[in-house]
Amino acid sequence: MSKMKAVVKVKPERGGAELQDVDIPTIAAGEVLVKVQATSICGTDVHIYEWNPWAERRIGRDKLPQILGHEVAGEVVEVGPYVQNIKKGDYISSETHIFNPGDLQSLLGQRHIGKNMEILGVDRDGVFAEYVMLPERVCWINDRSIPPEFASVQEPLGNGVYAVLGEDADVAGKSMVIIGDGPTALFATGVARAAGVAKIILVGYSDFNMGLAKKMGADHVLDIKETSMEERSDFVLAETAGYGVDISLEMVGGEVPIKEALTHLRKGGRLTAFGVAAEAQLPIDYNNGIVFKGAQIHGVNGRKVFDTWYRMRNLLGSKRLDISPVVTHVMGLVEYEKGFEMLLAEPRKAAKIVLFPDEGELAAAKERMEEKRDMPAAD
Repeated sequence: MSKMKAVVKVKPERGGAELQDVDIPTIAAGEVLVKVQATSICGTDVHIYEWNPWAERRIGRDKLPQILGHEVAGEVVEVGPYVQNIKKGDYISSETHIFNPGDLQSLLGQRHIGKNMEILGVDRDGVFAEYVMLPERVCWINDRSIPPEFASVQEPLGNGVYAVLGEDADVAGKSMVIIGDGPTALFATGVARAAGVAKIILVGYSDFNMGLAKKMGADHVLDIKETSMEERSDFVLAETAGYGVDISLEMVGGEVPIKEALTHLRKGGRLTAFGVAAEAQLPIDYNNGIVFKGAQIHGVNGRKVFDTWYRMRNLLGSKRLDISPVVTHVMGLVEYEKGFEMLLAEPRKAAKIVLFPDEGELAAAKERMEEKRDMPAAD
């Protein structure tokens, strides 16, 4: 059997990952074999790399070894029996929530939150490899004008799209606060600008990432190191005629960020809950923050399959959305340890890191990034 290079989590400890020669997956019914062109590091991958309490509970040491990664762009090189809509040569990315078509949620059009859903790179081998086998039902055919370094980050970008647009996409002309400055929050900032949000206020702590937020279209950036919550609340009220924002995105998790997200929200506004808190039980001002405020609560766990993907393809393909500032580094798959350590370092100097198994693909991506940097800024 042919072999491939893959980053495998082998030990339940910080690091504990190795670049190994493993078998190329044998094609199965209803699945396709994909040659990975680009794969990007997600916060979930960092949790697994660190092997924090979430990774121990969610995956467990008994499932190791397992190939890391879930964000991908690549070319289909083989299709299994019963595959109908994906063909050899298709340029695809993958929805990482592998839905069960028989789940009630799938039947109701909520395939991203099914009860019996598997997650790529968590419940099964991931994509930090030269090849990956994927179910046809989660493959999304990309616009070929979207380069692999952008196509590979559509999974977290989709979180930002869904968080910003909500269920009704009624955002044009409205105001928004984004609590957090991680990659998904930065993507959300760009989406908000492209979707016509009239005023975007981001609250963050990383000087590096807050600089990226300005490039992505934030009107105002509030640094939690230099301002109190009361000062930020006064600022938001002053910028919204005393009402508070129409839409508040909580992208961090934790008692203080959630309190702040609710504080900035106007009566009748929408709170999008995306950040995952370390502790599930958190005290909140239920009466004043939600009930008496008439707040709409929108929990985001993934992307709408495939409505969000359709919107992403159009936004990226049309160049209405430029995510290049957030993709700060590209490197070879063999440099995975360097990538993880960069994302764990403080102060932050990286946002989204994309890995390339193939040296030729990496060289082409570096050339595209250099060309982008040399382009004059838009007026």
